[in-house]
Amino acid sequence: MSRSVLVTGGAGFIGSHVCERLLSRGDEVICLDNLDDYYDPAIKRSHLHHLSALEGFTSVTGDIRDPQLLEHIARNHRIDGIIHLAARAGVRPSIQEPALYVDVNLNGTTQLLEMARNHSIDHFVFASSSSVYGDRNEVPFRETDPVDQPVSPYAATKKAGEVICHAFHHLHDINIFCLRYFTVYGPRQRPEMAIHRFTSMIQQGQAIPMFGDGSMERDFTYIDDIVTGTISALDRVSGFEILNLGNHRSIRLDGLIELIGKSCGLPVEIDRLPAPAGDVSRTCASIDKANQLLGYSPQTPIEDGVEKFVSWFNAQQQKNKC
Repeated sequence: MSRSVLVTGGAGFIGSHVCERLLSRGDEVICLDNLDDYYDPAIKRSHLHHLSALEGFTSVTGDIRDPQLLEHIARNHRIDGIIHLAARAGVRPSIQEPALYVDVNLNGTTQLLEMARNHSIDHFVFASSSSVYGDRNEVPFRETDPVDQPVSPYAATKKAGEVICHAFHHLHDINIFCLRYFTVYGPRQRPEMAIHRFTSMIQQGQAIPMFGDGSMERDFTYIDDIVTGTISALDRVSGFEILNLGNHRSIRLDGLIELIGKSCGLPVEIDRLPAPAGDVSRTCASIDKANQLLGYSPQTPIEDGVEKFVSWFNAQQQKNKC
């Protein structure tokens, strides 16, 4: 049976893929995005242009912090579930603008939960982040690990989002799954994110900025796997749960740069820089719980995912030249 799903942040990287997958299986999608200038809004508009050609898609431009807009959407559309992806993203920028991150990420989430409460929408998926685990060395990260010491305002807002979600579940019996995403990458990735940025710089013959000694490790998760897990969460959400969505395999920063250079078929020059504040040294997801509750099993190793990304990037470059 098809559903009508509100996807916040649906014009973005993860959101556009989620919308596309939902539409492909026959669901109706209402995309809410404010098209802000965190990165070039033209990129998001191109995603919307693509999605608008698909049957069942509706786009609304606006802010998740606007209760009147949310009320208008709820009154004019049947909404069976919410996938809440919209957020002010990025660890380092959050250090410069903490109040903005709290306002968008926490107040915005609360407004959406109020919308769900007021209109009896009992399927809610919240995009959290692996950053809530802070700077810890014990791996893999498990959902039962303590997460009370975030090292950036961004991480703190995601932890706070999980907490307010639990309160709404407890008080109003809304089914909510909070998904802790581990460094998502793939086609349409935001241009400032590592794999996209490094690919672009290598193609242009620029030196790659490598923070620290290259030993920083990340659990990179391919977009298709994240989308599969997210939609499975919407389909299976029951009660309140926090779930990791990762690849369960980490790669060092220097190894990642080498892998991208190999996929590009080009030499790589490194510009060594000090490790910045707010970054953690390592991430690696335990995905046992997601496998048990969602049937989640990532299919794309980093080697294949980087190859796919570089192929997409090259195709985009060719299209832009035409």
